[in-house]
Amino acid sequence: MPQYTSPAVVVQRQLDAYNAKNLEAWLDCYAEDAKQFELGGALLAEGHAQIRARTAPRFLEPHLHAHLLRREVMGHVVIDHEDVTRSFPEGPGSIELVCVYVVERGKIQSASFAFGPPTLHPVSGAIQA
Repeated sequence: MPQYTSPAVVVQRQLDAYNAKNLEAWLDCYAEDAKQFELGGALLAEGHAQIRARTAPRFLEPHLHAHLLRREVMGHVVIDHEDVTRSFPEGPGSIELVCVYVVERGKIQSASFAFGPPTLHPVSGAIQA
């Protein structure tokens, strides 16, 4: 029976690659046929090609960074609560995110996301009314 990396280590590796904006290392954490969903069921992407296409533009954002607020692990399921800094068209901001990862055989098989509303960050030097 092969030994696989623990689910928490796999998810941490993908978080580290996400923050490094290393698309190949990040994608390597996902199974070839992995699926991404909105929490509740809507399919966002299936397979490396669709996941890459969905994520590659995000890795070009100058402010992109995911801050882990909390992680829970139950067997092969890892739940992360994150605050993600993004570069929105209106300016830098953040979005709260809950991610539910199912990890099997050392790879993320599925990821489901619950997205909070985006919050814009105050612009430094802005005049307050």
